[in-house]
Amino acid sequence: MELQTIFVLLPLIIFLPFCCSSSTDTIRFNESLADGQVLISSGKKYTLGFFSPGKSTNRYVGIWFTKLPTQEVVWVANRDDPINDTSSSLSIDPRGGGLVLNQRINGTAATLWSINVSTGENPVVARLLDEGNFVLLRQDGDRETVVLWQSFAHPTDTYLPYTPRKTGPDYAIRSWKSPDDPATGDWSYVLEPNGVPQLILYEGRTKRWRSGPWNGFAWSGVPDIARVSFFNSSVVIDKNDVTFTCGLRDPAVVARVHLHPSGTLSRDLWQDKEGRWDEVYRYPTETCDVYGKCGPNGNCDPFKVVGDFPCICLPGFEPRSSSDWFLRDALGGCVRKRATRNLGCGGGDGFVKLENAKVPDTRTATADADMNLSRCEQECLRNCSCTAYASSNLTSGIGCMRLYGDLVDTRVLIGFGQDLYVRVDAIELGKGKQLKGQKENMKVLAIVLASVGGTGIILGASTMFYCLRSSGGSNHMILRTKSESQEENLYEDKDSSVPIFDVLDIFAATENFSDANKLGQGGFGLVYKGTLSSGQEIAVKRLSQTSRQGIREFKNEVRLVSKLQHKNLARIFGCCIHGEDKMLVYEYLPNRSLDFFIFDKTKGLLLGWMRRFEIIIGVARGLLYLHQDSRLKIIHRDLKASNVLLDATMNPKISDFGLAKLFGEDQIEANTDRVVGTYGYMSPEYAMEGLYSTKSDVFSFGVLTLEIVSSTRSNQCYQGSSSSSLIGHVWDLWSEGRALDMVDSSTMGESFSTEQVMRCIQIGLLCVQEFPTDRPAMSDVVFMLGNATTLPSPKKPAFVLNKKYDDADPATSSATGSSGVPSVNRVSITTLVAR
Repeated sequence: MELQTIFVLLPLIIFLPFCCSSSTDTIRFNESLADGQVLISSGKKYTLGFFSPGKSTNRYVGIWFTKLPTQEVVWVANRDDPINDTSSSLSIDPRGGGLVLNQRINGTAATLWSINVSTGENPVVARLLDEGNFVLLRQDGDRETVVLWQSFAHPTDTYLPYTPRKTGPDYAIRSWKSPDDPATGDWSYVLEPNGVPQLILYEGRTKRWRSGPWNGFAWSGVPDIARVSFFNSSVVIDKNDVTFTCGLRDPAVVARVHLHPSGTLSRDLWQDKEGRWDEVYRYPTETCDVYGKCGPNGNCDPFKVVGDFPCICLPGFEPRSSSDWFLRDALGGCVRKRATRNLGCGGGDGFVKLENAKVPDTRTATADADMNLSRCEQECLRNCSCTAYASSNLTSGIGCMRLYGDLVDTRVLIGFGQDLYVRVDAIELGKGKQLKGQKENMKVLAIVLASVGGTGIILGASTMFYCLRSSGGSNHMILRTKSESQEENLYEDKDSSVPIFDVLDIFAATENFSDANKLGQGGFGLVYKGTLSSGQEIAVKRLSQTSRQGIREFKNEVRLVSKLQHKNLARIFGCCIHGEDKMLVYEYLPNRSLDFFIFDKTKGLLLGWMRRFEIIIGVARGLLYLHQDSRLKIIHRDLKASNVLLDATMNPKISDFGLAKLFGEDQIEANTDRVVGTYGYMSPEYAMEGLYSTKSDVFSFGVLTLEIVSSTRSNQCYQGSSSSSLIGHVWDLWSEGRALDMVDSSTMGESFSTEQVMRCIQIGLLCVQEFPTDRPAMSDVVFMLGNATTLPSPKKPAFVLNKKYDDADPATSSATGSSGVPSVNRVSITTLVAR
C-alpha cells in the first residue's frame, strides 16, 4: 500500500486523548500520540515522535535512534507534507483502523497523512519494534497476529539492519532535499529485478552508480562490504520477487545505510566512544564509480590513469570515435574492431578472460544457478547475441550469468573483482592465444623501460627484445634477438594495470627535479612533488642509484601496491625507468608523513587526541586489509611513522611497500637471510632469526601506537628507566600504574579521553609482547579499538632492540620525505635455535 497524502476536512473526527506514557511502544484504539509525546521501542533502541529537522520550524513524524547524542532520523511519515504548528496528533483511524495524522486548522481536523488498511472487524494497534520498524498489527483476541502495514516497506532515506529490500518503488530509499528538509529529493536507491538483480543509484531517472549483481557473498561492485565482519547478508530470489536482507552479527552495533542529499550512499557504524558515525564505505567516490564512465564496451581502470583518463576498450573493441577518445571523452564507448566486426555463431568465436572485473550492467542478463562455467561458455556460444559470461556465485563456483548486447559499466576492481569472459571473433582470439603462447613458451619476464629519447617503450625478455617505436603518429612493434643478460626483470608477468610514465613527462612535472619541488629525502632516495600536464598532483619517489632498494624492492613495490585498493593505503599511479634511474609515481598527499607531526612539539599541536586515535584506527584497518581482506596476503615489514602518509584531511595511508612480502593464503610464517627494516620497529623474532609473519607487522603497529600516544620516537633514551627504549619505558610506567605519565599533554592537549588513551597503551603493549603467539591478530586489534571490551593483561615485552640513538642520528623516512636512512641487517642463518 502506497503512502498517501490526503487533505480532507473531517469535522466529525476529534482528537483522541493520549492514554500512553512516554515509555510505551504502542498506540491502541482510542489513543493518540500528540506533539511532544513519544513512543519508545521495548529495548529502548528507537523513538517515534514529532521533530523539526535542522534549522526548519516545520514539524514531522519520524523515527530516530534513542540513545545517540544527536537526533539521527531514519524514517519520516509526512516527509512531503510538513506541519506548521504543534497541534497535530497521530492515532488509529476509528473508522477504518488505519493510521491518520491529523492537524487542527481553524478548529477543525484535517488529515495530512494516512495509512489505509483492510482490518475487518478486528481492532488494530500500532507498535514501534526494536528493529526500528513501525507496524500496524491486527488483534485476534489477546494476540496481535497479522502485520497489516510496516514502515520497513516504505523507507525514506535510510535502510536499517533487517530491513527487507525488495523490488518496486515502495521499497526504494529516496534522499532528503537538504539536511533541513526531508521532502523527497532527486536521488533514489532501488533494487531492480530486471535481468540479474542489482542495486541502482539514480539521480532523477539517470543511473549514477550500481552495486553490480550478488555474487554469493556480496554485491560484486561493493568490495568494502565483504571486508566488514559486522554484517550478515543474504539474497533470496523467487519467481515473484527479490529480497535482500542485511543483518548484524552483534545486535548491540548501531548501523545504517544512508542516502545523503548530495547523492552519495554510505554504510555507517556508530562509534559510541567517539560519539560519531564511522563510514564503512561511501559510493560513488572515485571516477570509475560513475555509471557508464567509459561508455558501451569500455572498461574503466582507476589503476591505469593516464592524464586523468582511466578508460580502455574491452578485448576485441576499439574507440567508436578516436578523436573523442583523444579528447578524453569516452561516453561514445567502443565498437568491434573494423577487422573483426563479423562476429557470429560457428565462426571460431571464443572468449578472452578479463580479470578483476566488475561485471557489466546485468539488466538484460540471464542466470542459471545450477550451471557450471564450462557449460556456461557453451550456452553463450550458441546464442549469437551473448557477448560475455561470468560466474554468478563465487562461493560455490557453480552458477552461470550470461550477458547480451553492449557491455556497459565495466570496471577494474583489484583484489575483489571477478573473471569476466568477453566474446571475440577468431582473429582476435588468435592474437590472444599467440601472445599467451609467446609468454609461456619463451617464459617472458618483461621489464618496462622508458627509452632514452622518449620515443617509445622498450619491453625486455629473457630471449626476445621488443621495441615499440612511434613513427609518423603510428606505433609498430619490432622484434629483435637479445643476448644473455644478468639483468633482473621488473615483472614476472607484464602488469597492464600499472601505467608506464614517459621520463620527459616526469621531468616536466617536477621541473627537472628542482630543489623547490623536493619534499624530502629517505634512505631509498629523494621524493619530489610534481604536477602532470592534466593538473594532477603527484609524488615521485626517485630511487638513488646507490640505494639499498634495488630492482628487487622496486619490483615488489610496483607489483604489490598496484593490486591494492583501500582508503588507508597510498595509491600508486605508475613507474618509470630511465637509464639507472628508477622512479615510482604516487598520489600526492599534502600533509607529508606522520613522523613530521608527532615528533615535533610545534607541529604536534595540529594533531589532537581524536585525530591521533583516528590515525591509529586507520593504520590498523590498512594492516587488516593487507593481512586478511585483500586477495593478496601481504606482510609490510617496514611499518613506521615515516611510512604513514597523511592526506588533506589527515587520514592515514600506509606507504612504502619496497620490503613487503607476499604470503600464501594458508602460510603462517617465513624466514629470510636478508633482514631489512628499521630498528625500533622490528619484532625480536625477525631481527634475531629472520622469521617474519603477520605478527611482525603487529609488533611494528604496537610500537607505532605507543609513539603516537607518547609523541616520542621508539629509540628515545630514558634516564632512570630500566630500559633505554620506548617499549621498556612504557612497560615500567604500566607496571607502576602510571601509564598516563607517558602522554605528552603539551602537544595533545588536556581534553583527551583517559579511557581511550589507556586502551591504546594496553593494545600497544599487547602487540609488542615477546612471543608472536601472544600478540593479537589485526582483526582483534581493530575490534578492540572500536569496542569497549575487556582487554587481556599484556605480558612483559622483549627488550632486544636497545641500540641508542642520539638526536643527530637520522631516522628513516617515507615517500613524502622525512629525513633519515633505513636500517638493513644482513644475516646468514644456517641453524634456527629455539628461544
